[in-house]
Amino acid sequence: QVQLVESGGGLVQSGGSLRLSCAASGRTLDHYVTGWFRQAPGKEREFVLAIRRSDGAIYYTGSVKDRFTISRDNARNTVYLQMNSLKPEDTATYYCASRSRPFYSETYYGESSYDYWGQGTQVTVSS
Repeated sequence: QVQLVESGGGLVQSGGSLRLSCAASGRTLDHYVTGWFRQAPGKEREFVLAIRRSDGAIYYTGSVKDRFTISRDNARNTVYLQMNSLKPEDTATYYCASRSRPFYSETYYGESSYDYWGQGTQVTVSS
């Protein structure tokens, strides 16, 4: 059974920090790359960061401007998203997702490129 469970969301003040966790179950090969997406009310789901399980290579777009960091603990089958200097515009439901194969023609920032999804965890940043 392949499952992703997010945790660590909550309410924080602007400028604060929060660390999200994504616990993965199932076969290791089902989680070749694990990434984070977020979706704010009335907005489309957008890519945040992703990481390759084997060597820790990071996939990014630069939109978070070095405020966020992704990491993984393979022994615990967990991927983390460390969020610093949080802003109200970071408020969203955060989802983790895994892809089971290396990227070919697919983009690492595309929602359709991932095979498995968690239920999400809410992050709210107050002014």
